[in-house]
Amino acid sequence: MLRHWTCGACFDVTDAILHLATVDFRWRGRSGFSVSVPDFAMNAGETVLLLGESGSGKSTLLSLICGTMLPDAGQVHIAGADLTTLSSGARDRFRAEQIGVIFQQFNLLPFGTVIDNILLPLRFAPERRKRAGDAKATAATLCTALGLPGEILGHRANTLSVGQQQRVAVARALIGQPPLIIADEPTSALDADSQAVFLDLLFQQTAANKASLLMVSHDPRLADRFDRVVRMEDIARIHRVAA
Repeated sequence: MLRHWTCGACFDVTDAILHLATVDFRWRGRSGFSVSVPDFAMNAGETVLLLGESGSGKSTLLSLICGTMLPDAGQVHIAGADLTTLSSGARDRFRAEQIGVIFQQFNLLPFGTVIDNILLPLRFAPERRKRAGDAKATAATLCTALGLPGEILGHRANTLSVGQQQRVAVARALIGQPPLIIADEPTSALDADSQAVFLDLLFQQTAANKASLLMVSHDPRLADRFDRVVRMEDIARIHRVAA
C-alpha cells in the first residue's frame, strides 16, 4: 500500500538519511520569497516522490539539501552530517561523496566520452572512488544494467540520443554508491511508456546500490511507483516578500 507521510515526526530520525529541521531560507531582491521547512525526513533505502508545481520552491529545497545554498536558520542533516556546520569547500566535498544528482537537462559534458562523464564525480570524491573499485569496470557494468551497449563507453555524449544521455546521467549519479540520489524532473520529456521503462531501471539500480531516492516532479501519475509521496505544500511554507 502506498504511504503518504509528510513529516519527519513519522520517523526515527536517527535512522534518516536526510532530515531537515526548522529550516528557513529567504531569497533577497524585488521578487524574493522565503521558504520554511519545519520538519522533513527520509529513511535510508526509501524512494520518495516530491510533487510540486512550478514556483512551489522545489528547486530551492533541492539546493538546500545539496548544500549549494545554506539556510538562514535550521539544520540540514545528510548521512549524519549537518551541512550547516560545514565550510563551503567541505560542503562541496561532502556533496561529491554522499549525493548523486540526476539533472533535468542531464548536464553531461557534450564533448566528453560516456566513460569520462560517468567517472567525473569520482575525481572529486576519493572515498567514493574507493567504493567504485575498478571504476571503468563498474561504469561498464552500470551501463549494461541500464540497457546501454558496451561500445557506447567511447562515444561522445553529444552523439547520444536523449534516452541514452538520460541513462548515462543515471550511471554517473550511481557510481561509487552515494547513499542519497536526487533526481530533478528526469522524466519530464518522456512519454508514458518510456517513463515506465526508465523508472524500472532507476529503481532497480538504486536498490542494487542500496541508495535512497528523492525524485522531484510535477506529475502525480508517477505516485504509485514510490514508497512515499510528499507534496511541497505539506512540508514547506512559501512566503512572497517585498524587497
